[in-house]
Amino acid sequence: MPRLAATSVVLLPPLLLLLLSSAAASTAAAPLPPGAGGGFGFEATLRHVDAGAGYTKAQLLARAVARSRARASTLQSLATLAPGDAITAARILVRASDGEYLMDMGIGTPPRYYSAILDTGSDLIWTQCAPCLLCVDQPTPYFDPSQSATYRSLGCSSPSCNALYYPFCFQNVCVYQYFYGDSASTAGVLANETFTFGTNATRVAVPSVSFGCGNLNAGSLANGSGMVGFGRGSLSLVSQLGSPRFSYCLTSFLSPVPSRLYFGAYATLNSTNASAAAGPVQSTPFVVNPALPTMYFLNMTGISVGGYRLPIDPAVFAINDADGTGGTIIDSGTTITYIAEPAYAAVRAAFASQIRLPLLNATEASVLDTCFKWPPPPRQSLTLPEVVFHFDGADMELPLQNYMLVEPVSGGLCLAMATSSDGTIIGNFQHQNFHVLYDLENSLLSFVPAPCNLI
Repeated sequence: MPRLAATSVVLLPPLLLLLLSSAAASTAAAPLPPGAGGGFGFEATLRHVDAGAGYTKAQLLARAVARSRARASTLQSLATLAPGDAITAARILVRASDGEYLMDMGIGTPPRYYSAILDTGSDLIWTQCAPCLLCVDQPTPYFDPSQSATYRSLGCSSPSCNALYYPFCFQNVCVYQYFYGDSASTAGVLANETFTFGTNATRVAVPSVSFGCGNLNAGSLANGSGMVGFGRGSLSLVSQLGSPRFSYCLTSFLSPVPSRLYFGAYATLNSTNASAAAGPVQSTPFVVNPALPTMYFLNMTGISVGGYRLPIDPAVFAINDADGTGGTIIDSGTTITYIAEPAYAAVRAAFASQIRLPLLNATEASVLDTCFKWPPPPRQSLTLPEVVFHFDGADMELPLQNYMLVEPVSGGLCLAMATSSDGTIIGNFQHQNFHVLYDLENSLLSFVPAPCNLI
């Protein structure tokens, strides 16, 4: 994937500077909003980016796997960026086109409603704004700050401006630029605005949320109109709303039933375990990677296949203290799970020895390369091994539909995991029908199996 050279110089286009002149008059260095208290929260609906687009199940799967491959490639390259290089550090953590779930939210007063890509791998909240010098296709009109009574551009000394990787200042207006793993980018004014979140029963309006009002954008928004970061940095929605907990329950992306997001006081696992057979809530601590502090890293300790714990050195899953590479990330925007070598080789070998079907030959274009001939011969029974991901203090026992799928091109029965040259990423295919809670106050990830189509 192309990178910006470390010696690159980033210059704002003259047209954007002219555009910012009109914003200078409305500058207001409003502080980040305070926490709303223990009772604050809301529920929201999450839609898969391809929902309602008329794709077949085979096409949905193929598209999700392709996005997953691109996103994983970007995530794995982050820690290798030159330390201290402001330009490379300014890149957003993922490409906008690689998110998987959309969240509805209102912006402004009166609110205009948009769908944004929910991303646990980045922080900035942004949408495309009018007047737009360069914008990409989106399903809704561009947000027009002049039509909102509560829009205020931010000054260069504001805390939000100082939280940017690489802020610009023009006539005391804070200007942001974010760059992506390819040629995609967004640039515009950093501003405060009232945001409206939640469904009708839990709808809340929150003033003074800092966001990027993008006037110069490139790339793709995957049927959305912006992004909403749920990472651990100060500009993320989680940090700004001051209620540091959220959870989601993802239905299968092949299902028409939408998924659910719970924020603040609504983010609890107390009532989601519908069956005693599902087991207790499990929790594992987050691990901080100084090279990528906004990402959700976990301490993965091993993998079991068919009841047998594989002989994998836990160091394979650990962060490299020297440069921040490696480690294990849980990520809502990557579809399949990517496992670091040599752990993936051990998983593949275990499946090959326990499944009594011929292995299919992988091609260079294959993302999934642990695939078996399917369907099996007549009257042959087939037993598939169970898979358990082991973490510090928790075991995630995956149901069959969370790790096996029928690959649309070959028709093979495939393991929904792939090899990684740098680090492990636990993707959302493995989160399906788990209620997953991110508790930043206690630095814990908790999860429990749940019927996500019913809660």
